Amino acid sequence: MSTRTPAPARPQSRLSTILASSTSNTNKARQLNHLHAQLAQLTAHMSDLENLLRMTAVQAEGMRGLGGYAGGMFMAASKVLGEETVGGQQGGQGEEGK
Repeated sequence: MSTRTPAPARPQSRLSTILASSTSNTNKARQLNHLHAQLAQLTAHMSDLENLLRMTAVQAEGMRGLGGYAGGMFMAASKVLGEETVGGQQGGQGEEGK
């Protein structure tokens, strides 16, 4: 009954430990490569965002200028139309008075 030897169990456990360790290292390397790729993509997207923000700032300045121009046109139109209305009312009253 004492023919049972524990010696073969140790190499198997060591082999499984080595395989688990190499699998762990492989997974770690794969995850690090994936994180590196994600970081590169994030860096590219941040660069694109920075360029878009610069462009938006330039366009906002242009919109500000256009807003001032449109406001000036509305004020000028209001003045012209206001004078015509006042002139039309005065002219109409003058004819009624005659």
